[in-house]
Amino acid sequence: MCAHVLIAEDDVQQADLVRRYLEREDHTTAVVHDGRAALAEYRQGRPDLVVLDVMLPGMTGLEVCRRLRAESDVAVLMLTARSTEDDLLAGLDIGADDYVTKPYSPRELMARIRTLLRRAAAPSGAERPLRAGAVVVDPARHTVHVDGAPVECTPAEFQMLAALAARPEQVFTRSQLLERIHGIDRFFTERTIDVHVKNLRKKLEPDPRAPRRLVTVYGVGYKLRGGDGPAA
Repeated sequence: MCAHVLIAEDDVQQADLVRRYLEREDHTTAVVHDGRAALAEYRQGRPDLVVLDVMLPGMTGLEVCRRLRAESDVAVLMLTARSTEDDLLAGLDIGADDYVTKPYSPRELMARIRTLLRRAAAPSGAERPLRAGAVVVDPARHTVHVDGAPVECTPAEFQMLAALAARPEQVFTRSQLLERIHGIDRFFTERTIDVHVKNLRKKLEPDPRAPRRLVTVYGVGYKLRGGDGPAA
């Protein structure tokens, strides 16, 4: 799977290292070293994935990610020297799909990039749309519609929503959803799922504060309801 990847990293040596590893696997790249240039390059080049350093000059990586999410569902992998759970969740809360902390192994970074590209790619056209009330998830086209209107989801959000829509009314624990989205990964915790749920509710619910579609089953986890009536 060859892709076009935007690398936004102010450390020139780190950016060049990432570029070389990507091009070794036949991906094309664009490299920028500040936040405003990252936005401009994204809008011009429309990459398949953005590798985004948090501490960019001009505009932080978090702000770049926030602006990207306002106009796109492109896969975003963030690089940061910060490793606390709160820092990680802050990035996920604004729509990042994955997080790698510095110093990192280039091999680990490439493994995560491959995972994101696979997740973002459209699956086989043989897969039929998944329906849960007003929510329709189409794995073949990698689209989501709510009440007939298109909704943009990040790759991680799409993966989670597809799992829920495949089994309406089935309750999934946080650990089950976490494994479906991120696999076994020490950098992600069950709080990550709560962040994804909060972001999905903003897109799926008429009133995210009183969810009727993506509901909490207290003490267990979450489910996507088959209808749009009041939550049980």
